[in-house]
Amino acid sequence: MARFRKIDPRIWNDAKYRGLSDHGKLAFLMVLTHPNMTALGAMRATVAGLAEELGWSAEAFREAFQEATSKGMAEHDPKACLIALPNFIRYNSPESPNVVRAWIGALDLLPECTLKTRVVARAKAFAEGMGKGFGEAFAEAFGKAMPNPEPEPEPEKKNTPKPPRSSAAADSLSDAFKAFWSAYPAKKAKPAALKAWAKVQADGQTQAAILAAIQRDKASEQWTRDGGRYIPHPATWLNQRRWEDEGPTQAADNANAWWKRAGFASEGDAAEAGCWASNWREFQGGQRAEVSA
Repeated sequence: MARFRKIDPRIWNDAKYRGLSDHGKLAFLMVLTHPNMTALGAMRATVAGLAEELGWSAEAFREAFQEATSKGMAEHDPKACLIALPNFIRYNSPESPNVVRAWIGALDLLPECTLKTRVVARAKAFAEGMGKGFGEAFAEAFGKAMPNPEPEPEPEKKNTPKPPRSSAAADSLSDAFKAFWSAYPAKKAKPAALKAWAKVQADGQTQAAILAAIQRDKASEQWTRDGGRYIPHPATWLNQRRWEDEGPTQAADNANAWWKRAGFASEGDAAEAGCWASNWREFQGGQRAEVSA
């Protein structure tokens, strides 16, 4: 487990964090500083368990934490009971290759699921982006634990020499693309997407930014409308470098905020009326609803 971790004070300047409600901020900070959070930026946990630690109802914690997941600040697989923070390693980067080797101790603590695959892929991309020594340390520690089989070769054509390729480079590209393909919801035109991915030549930091942007866009109005009909093809999204788009405005973020649904003009107005993320359903039209006897 990660016995300590760094919290950048610039978190208070981050638009996404500032856009969270007070309960949303507390839920996010609890996960970030939780004793069970591993060095890979993920931990096994349940909403009910975390809620009980805070003395909240499971519903109240779920709503508060949903604010972070909707902004791409956190990821949650409720079936596997796995929670992950996409930018955790970015702010808790390893100080030496030996720290990367120690990451392997967290692997068995995380349940098997697609989210775990993304967590490991992010860690691998980040380590490789820090330099050869870090990348080799990751391969040394994780190579046996999570082998990456070679793709099946295409049938060999007679009298057609096979072009040489760099095995290490191809494997690295394959692993990074697999993480992207697994995270992207519209799985269309895979060969074109692979070509676009190779053209990006993303380092570890860019790969992490791409995966975080996908989580952000998954919650956008465009991607959720009509069953995902308007999600762009992955190759188009990559070629247009859409991960560099600015996130939704604060007004858009607040469109479905709990205080908005309770009938208040702002979170401050809700607080003055005693309305919080944990009890907003007791209010209608900006006033506490009367309960009939």
